[in-house]
Amino acid sequence: MPSKQLPEPWQSFLSQVDDSLSDEVELHCFGGFVVTMLYGLARSTVDVDVVPATNRSAGQFLITLAGKGSELHRKYGVYLDFVTIASVPEDYDQRLTEMFQGAFKRLRLLAFDPYDLALAKLERNIQRDRDDMKYLARTIPFDLEVLKDRYQKELRPLLGNPEREDLTLRLWVEAIEEDQG
Repeated sequence: MPSKQLPEPWQSFLSQVDDSLSDEVELHCFGGFVVTMLYGLARSTVDVDVVPATNRSAGQFLITLAGKGSELHRKYGVYLDFVTIASVPEDYDQRLTEMFQGAFKRLRLLAFDPYDLALAKLERNIQRDRDDMKYLARTIPFDLEVLKDRYQKELRPLLGNPEREDLTLRLWVEAIEEDQG
């Protein structure tokens, strides 16, 4: 688990978000922020991808406060990105891990587990997503049966075009096996 101190500008940015909150808020985080901060991938990211898990008014407050184009975004160059179109495994919230526990008074950053993190990138499948997935598969290392099982049971039923994602998953599994081979 990473230390309580985040690198700048994240520490100052998230501290200001925390100081602006009147109640506890959980952010369910995934994407490059989690891959870099929790799993150590050396690449930059300027946003925290968040699944809207808070109530609507708290979410709107956070978008206004710290979303893209906000005053905090202009000040620090980073922002919260409430992602509403990502497909995520059905029970991802049962496997969240708290990042930087105790670093903030009211803000809790909860990270997707590595399999859910990879699967949340499956549908978009751009080069950065494939690179992140391969990094996670090497770092954890992935048990491919867990990845495939979670895809079949928790993600595939939610997808609009599961046949396309079946192919993408097969290609990802082949890439992981090639890396491991």
